Order: sequence, then structure tokens, then C-alpha cells
Amino acid sequence: MHKAFLSVLDLEHDQLDACLRLAQRLKAERSLGRQAPTAQALAGGHVALLFEKPSLRTRSTFEIAVRELGGEILDPSRDAALGARESVADVARNLERWVSAVVIRTFAQRRLQEFSQAAPDLPLINALTDEEHPCQALADVMTLQEHLGALAGRRVAYVGDGNNVATSLVQACLMEGVSVGLASPAGFGLSPAIMAAARAAARHGATAVQVEDPRAVLAGADAVYTDVWTSMGQETEGAARRERFVPYQVNAAMMALAAPGALFMHCLPAHRGDEVTDEVIDGPASVVFDQSENRLHTQKALLLMLVKDWCAPQKALPFSP
Repeated sequence: MHKAFLSVLDLEHDQLDACLRLAQRLKAERSLGRQAPTAQALAGGHVALLFEKPSLRTRSTFEIAVRELGGEILDPSRDAALGARESVADVARNLERWVSAVVIRTFAQRRLQEFSQAAPDLPLINALTDEEHPCQALADVMTLQEHLGALAGRRVAYVGDGNNVATSLVQACLMEGVSVGLASPAGFGLSPAIMAAARAAARHGATAVQVEDPRAVLAGADAVYTDVWTSMGQETEGAARRERFVPYQVNAAMMALAAPGALFMHCLPAHRGDEVTDEVIDGPASVVFDQSENRLHTQKALLLMLVKDWCAPQKALPFSP
């Protein structure tokens, strides 16, 4: 497979399926601890974490993932990591001599592209950019599988800002046969180009629509997903955004419009009282902490796929039958 995972769309359909299967198996094997079949998979290797944005879930789960696979973490200071002292390309060319993989959390997607072009043989994972959040989407789809079973024909309603999380979510869902309805205020939805690229990867008849009225996408939805109204780097827009997004708050009345038993999803951190109420995020429909947990398992699977190529068709997975 490609050495760089910058977008969900970098995966072929069979690779996405294989990643999710491997993540499920890794989750089941985790209780074995150091006796797990993958406990020494990255032994002797290092994974560099280059983070320019703050993180709890992403950093924690990648650090745990690398260590549970037997590897070591390299965590350069922020000012030395991505172009502050030298070019992004030169950082990449140095790291490719030392480490087994790099995980980057930054602002512009083009910085990841520049890094990958400079060191094309070095496995690279997008841990969030302003444009996409593919690691989150893998965990989201895994969580949907756990709670809903087979995904073909299912429907997800995304209510809120058309941001990086929404982009990666619609990509992953359509690739797994899940239809997505996105509801955002005018001017805050996904671009036609993003929607067209996601639709081109759809399977099993999955569709994606974009509207302003949340009620138009909630009816029959198996899951309702939202995210913060103001993402990192948009703090100066907070007051104006809040005014526009108040009608998009996911509360009990909005959840009641979805299918009976619909799940509530959020990538976290949540701004309680803004995009979601306590009643919903703490209620029985909420699977937000399952999503958070599954970040660990999908990211372990990604590392194994990129570094060890353990999902190649010709290579058996490192598990007993």
C-alpha cells in the first residue's frame, strides 16, 4: 500500500476493509499484553511524533500504540519539528535516516504533502490537518461496525460545521457503503470538490447530500454526528459562529428525529452546551468514548500496515488462525 496515509482516500476499498478487520483483532488481543502476537512488531524501531497542534486522544493513542507494538517514541520539540529552523523537506530527509514512521499533526495539508514528497519511502500518517482528520474517521467507522454490524445501507447524519472531521467522515462512510447527510449553515458546508471526490469512492449505493435544515437528514439516521462549531485556529470567529450554529445543537429533541436507537457520535473534545447537550453526550445513545478508545486500535492497525505491510494480500497476518 502507499507509504503515506494523508487521507482516507489514500486507501483502496480492500485496504480500508483490511485495516478495520486488523483493528478489531488488535482490540481483541490487547488483553494479552506482552503476550499479544504483535507485542514486538515494531521492536527496534522508532516512530516520530511531530505535533504542532494540541492533542489528548491523538497523542496518547499513538504513544500507547507504538509502545504496545514494541517500538519507541521520538518526540522532537515543536520549534525543531516542522520548518521553524529548517525546511520541511530537510526535516523529512533527516528523519528517514533514523525512524520507521512519522506521525504529523499540523495545520495545512500541503505540509504533509511536502514532507511525503521529500521522503516517499518513509511511512507517514496524518494525525490531523485543517483539511482532513483520517485517523478519526477510521475509528468512527470501526465504532459504527461494532454497534450496527454490517454497514452497507446504513445512514449517518452529520450536523454542524463542514470541517476536517466531516470531510474524512463522509469519505470513510461512503467507502464502507454508509450514506451521509450533512446539515450546515449556508457557507459552512463541504466544498463541491470534496463531495465529488468522496462520492467517486462510494460503494454499495451509498450517497451523500448536503443541506441547511438538519431535519432533512435526521429522519431515519442510524447515527447522529457533530463536532465543535469553532475549530483550532478559528478562535477569533467563535462568537459569530456560535450565533450561526445555535439551531444545529444536538439535543434530545433533535435526537428524537433520528431512527429509534440512533447512536450519538462526536470526535471530542466537546463544548458541552454548544454543539451538544449533557443529556445527549452522557446519555445511552452516546458512543463517544468508544470512538475515543478505537482510535488506539485503528492507529495500531495503520502502523502495522504502513511499516510492516501486514495487510498485503500475499502476507499472512501475525495471528493464530
